[in-house]
Amino acid sequence: MDKPRSTAWQTALTVLQEARPPFIPECAHAMTVVIEYPPGDPGAPPHRHPGPAFGVVLEGEMLMELEGEPERVIRAGEAFWEPGGDVIHYQDGNNRDDVPVRFTVTMLCEPGKPMFTLVEEAELAQRKDRRAPRPS
Repeated sequence: MDKPRSTAWQTALTVLQEARPPFIPECAHAMTVVIEYPPGDPGAPPHRHPGPAFGVVLEGEMLMELEGEPERVIRAGEAFWEPGGDVIHYQDGNNRDDVPVRFTVTMLCEPGKPMFTLVEEAELAQRKDRRAPRPS
């Protein structure tokens, strides 16, 4: 006797975010990574990605800041994205000093370009007017 098929798949999907990226690099390929920072770690220095990036915080809390947007806290289970291209990603560090933060990111890459490029201090100074006001 055949066992009845489960219907759990009908309610198993939860949409965390929907986004319409401004562009996807021609001939893009996808790379999914997991990043983990220890408690209190500031994360990567200001950088950019050649294409859009989509992520979910798995554990802890990330302090996220993109050029032109105020910094915000993204907690475990919450999704985020960034458009990539010319936009500077200022912060992705651990917002907590008592637990690690772990998040996964899927980036759409332009072949032959690095996935991650640090932004020089001179460029940060030139674009300082594009950064949202800092909390006091």
